[in-house]
Amino acid sequence: MLPSQPLGRTGMRLSTVGLGAWALGGAGWEAGWGPQDDANSIATIVHAVEHGVNWVDTAPIYGHGHSEEVVGRALAALPADDRPYVFTKCGLWWDDTDPMAPPARDTRRIRREVEHSLTRLGTERIDLYQVHWPPFDIAIEEYWPTMVALRAEGKVRAIGVSNFDTVQLAKAEALGHVDSLQPPLSLLRRAAVDAEIPWCAANGAGVIVYSPLESGLLSGAFDASRTAALPASDWRATAPEFTGAALRRNLALVEALRPIAARHGVSVAAVAIAWTLAQPGVTGAIVGARRPTQVDDWLPAAGLELTEADLAEIDAAMVERHGVPASGPGGIEQIGGS
Repeated sequence: MLPSQPLGRTGMRLSTVGLGAWALGGAGWEAGWGPQDDANSIATIVHAVEHGVNWVDTAPIYGHGHSEEVVGRALAALPADDRPYVFTKCGLWWDDTDPMAPPARDTRRIRREVEHSLTRLGTERIDLYQVHWPPFDIAIEEYWPTMVALRAEGKVRAIGVSNFDTVQLAKAEALGHVDSLQPPLSLLRRAAVDAEIPWCAANGAGVIVYSPLESGLLSGAFDASRTAALPASDWRATAPEFTGAALRRNLALVEALRPIAARHGVSVAAVAIAWTLAQPGVTGAIVGARRPTQVDDWLPAAGLELTEADLAEIDAAMVERHGVPASGPGGIEQIGGS
């Protein structure tokens, strides 16, 4: 069994690491990760669950429904008693005539979206349903009551948000309890530690953080040659933090983490994830994987406790490479997205 934490007031206890299914959406859409074999994806989900991971996080936008379909096929391959919690999202609409166009943030069709997700996932209830991004021009009062109603009706067990700030969280909370927040958190993006995560702790909301490895950048598996060889269909090929001087700084940070990883007998990825789990108020971290061996690489993060000396060493490495300590506010400009 992996260590677990309660997800706010939902009654669910989550393994401290969960499997993220963004990359399992494959190629052919605006934020795709390049070609992905569905059989590998299903094997990865099954492998993670068999090794104690008890939740999977996906979204309709990942492959324009394909990630949810793959997750649904994996669920069908598992015994009913082994089924993990399934989390998905709503509020991003894509253009079928132009799959490479950025999606629209639109929360006016949540009831239609939830039915589509239930069908793709092959389930009667979604364990956690999340608004993926706050819309630019639709008031929270127009859509959060629908989320609250879905919870009351039993279509979904819990409701949450992703990428909301404290003002938006408070507005939603006034209309109905926010069960969870999904913010970005990594050594390179730490702003949520100072604002949103403390808000969640004060208001009984769980926190599942995304991109603790910054889409593989902090995994220890990248070097300049690998980033240069990324296919054009992989969004990371042109992302600023994966190129030029920023890439060199980030890879230097990874090298500074290797002695810490060696002391604990784990991977660099496990150290980077464990840092996020060490932040007060974090329930669990979403970590992606495209094949079973990648799960094995980061799974030890679930039980890894970094020492004060480890954390001080990470702070020093951050100051040297990025000019700020890991424990301080801020971070790099956002890359990727939930």
